[in-house]
Amino acid sequence: MRLVWKPLALHDRERIMDHIALENPQAALDLDTLFEQKADKLIAHPEMYRAGRKRGTREMVAHPNYIVIYRIRDNTVEILRVKNTAQRWP
Repeated sequence: MRLVWKPLALHDRERIMDHIALENPQAALDLDTLFEQKADKLIAHPEMYRAGRKRGTREMVAHPNYIVIYRIRDNTVEILRVKNTAQRWP
């Protein structure tokens, strides 16, 4: 199993980090590290998290304020989006 961050997910992540870094650069780095660590666990346990609100996806709570939306395709976990839990999704 391999892990791929799709362009929209990378963009979401960058926006989140930029926003948090304005107030607390270390917190932004820590959160980004947490996203990486949680996503890496999907390689071993891709079906560990609940079915997503969008068909064919799954959702992982990476932090109380953020969910990672992903899908499993063949031997790949594709990270599709990273959303704040306060945002409407989908």
